[in-house]
Amino acid sequence: MSQSSRLAWITAAASFGFFVTQLDVTIVNVALDAIGQVFDAPTAQLQWVVDAYILALAAMLLSAGAIADRVGPRRAFMAGLLLFGLASATCGFATGPLMLIAARVAQGAAGALLIPPSLALIAHAAHGDDRQRASAVGWWTAAGGVSIAAGPVLGGVLVETLGWRWVFFVNLPVCAIGAVLTLLVAPPTPAKPRVPFDFSGQALAVAAVSLLIGGLIEGGHRGWTGAPLLALVAGILLAVGFVLFERRAAHPAMPLTAFRQRPAWTAVVVGSALNFTYYGLIFVLGLFMLRALHWAPAKAGLAFLPLTATFIVSNLLSGGLVARFGARAVTTGGVLLAACGYALTARLDAGSGLVEMLPGFAMIPGGMGLAIPALTSGLLASVDKHEAGAASGALNACRQVGGAAGVAVFGALASVDAAAGLRASGMAATLLLVGAAAIAGLPARR
Repeated sequence: MSQSSRLAWITAAASFGFFVTQLDVTIVNVALDAIGQVFDAPTAQLQWVVDAYILALAAMLLSAGAIADRVGPRRAFMAGLLLFGLASATCGFATGPLMLIAARVAQGAAGALLIPPSLALIAHAAHGDDRQRASAVGWWTAAGGVSIAAGPVLGGVLVETLGWRWVFFVNLPVCAIGAVLTLLVAPPTPAKPRVPFDFSGQALAVAAVSLLIGGLIEGGHRGWTGAPLLALVAGILLAVGFVLFERRAAHPAMPLTAFRQRPAWTAVVVGSALNFTYYGLIFVLGLFMLRALHWAPAKAGLAFLPLTATFIVSNLLSGGLVARFGARAVTTGGVLLAACGYALTARLDAGSGLVEMLPGFAMIPGGMGLAIPALTSGLLASVDKHEAGAASGALNACRQVGGAAGVAVFGALASVDAAAGLRASGMAATLLLVGAAAIAGLPARR
């Protein structure tokens, strides 16, 4: 088998892991009303069904990257698929909201073991070929983008035909296919077992992320005083402590030296802004369709279908455009295109139909699909391949923190009036991405 063919098959196997982790970010949204009715759960608990997964995913990504580097990406990836399948089955058999939320935490932690190892598998298979790596990352990102967009569609159909529990059971065959394909095509990858594990750094990172996201979620419901404010302050202090600790650690969980380079820190800032706006608006759009437009779950899910096609096209175009125009230009243009889509979405109201939604629904994933592969490929090109797991874990941890924060903040805006919350969220997303585009467009220092 040629190197390009092997890379294609390994990319396909790695993409199954990214697909299933991103699917569970959005597939649950259209099932929330059904879950709430069965368990008689309030809105705050339903939001935790979404955010518990994102919180655990974000909190454990740094640890997952370090584990992948030490035990080998292939072994870590296989363990992640097995654990994700078991956690998904537990979610499907949940007997109450607290059990479901706990299982979602386990699912998110298992999902963290899929993202850094999958990128590390691609980095090893590319053997330093920047063009092939950029193309492979484009396909990998396309799988995640398609799953995020397809989640509400698939979830709506499953809720109305088989019931809400099947939004979790559907993960089992995906994990099985990914595991079999990985065993067949991915060779064993090198590990660094003698490198000590940074337990103190990992604990600081998990605590900081958990407190930050938990404070944001609860602040949206209880106000920004008392326990939510204390959690946010503590999270910020722990995050600062984590950075200071990692600067002096002999074997840091996050390779801070890699993030001194412009492609790395730009990827973190812009990627976090993209996830903040997208995850937050998807959550609010689901509430808007169900509560303001009074659509059935299946219809609300199908309304997200245009997102899928645009994600596929833009993700696959990104690699070629980066080779021609450079990562900075493609990233800046993609972020601005997404900002225009949010501006159009901010104009929707209770009298809007699917036709009014389509332009924004095309621009948002179109812009993200161009920007994210360019950011990810630039990051992988700027770090040593033996640090690919830790670096990609750091990037995706920051992106997931941004996504959870977006659900918390935008969810708070829409908690009383879904239509007004959608307009406010759309305008906030537009302004944030204009700022992110300005950062992405900064010229590199000579």
